[in-house]
Amino acid sequence: MAQLPKKYRRGRRTLIRTDFAGGTHDFVAWLARRGRWLSYSVGMTVAEQVHQRVLKVPASAWTPAVETGGEVRDGAWVAELTGDVLDGWPRGMRLIVRKERPHPGAQLRLTDADGMRLTCFATNTSGRAIAELELRHRLRARAEERIRAARATGLRNLPLHRTAQNRIWLEIVQLALDLPAWMPMPALTGKARLWEPRRLRLHLFTTAGQLVTTGRRRILRLAQHWP
Repeated sequence: MAQLPKKYRRGRRTLIRTDFAGGTHDFVAWLARRGRWLSYSVGMTVAEQVHQRVLKVPASAWTPAVETGGEVRDGAWVAELTGDVLDGWPRGMRLIVRKERPHPGAQLRLTDADGMRLTCFATNTSGRAIAELELRHRLRARAEERIRAARATGLRNLPLHRTAQNRIWLEIVQLALDLPAWMPMPALTGKARLWEPRRLRLHLFTTAGQLVTTGRRRILRLAQHWP
């Protein structure tokens, strides 16, 4: 959070999105205390109380989910839950649930209802349609790209024996991951901004060279076309 420029910390211009691992009382309360400049969209576990509440939602309360282009997503609906399911959570929190027909062959879970796959998330954003908020939360899946990049930057294996040593390794990986995350914005254009670490290494960070020793000097020769 401290790395973000100050201009992005005002007027709720910063959005925090997590999967259901972030749906805890402590974390949501921490976000709520910074609500003046933070918006959040946090995945929540479909607990039994939520599950029972979903079964009582009338058909008229469900709104079709949408895709990025604004078209209706086939077989998916969203609704907002109110009442006692919000007890104990920060004021201003909204709980939005989504139900969707599972893909053919997908196994249902204990938290699913009436043959529908259930997911839910919490947000403090008001004044926007719940289908729009659900789409915004669903786009969180882009975080998987960062996870893939982290694995390619050293997170795939923990090379050291002790936990404390591997914690240092994780800090180094995070520092290394920050560089290709921020660098493309001011330095690259077009599709190059979407390059992941492996492609950056191939096209930008590495180059073929020749080390020549002549006249008691060593000269590194690089291709003229290399930036």
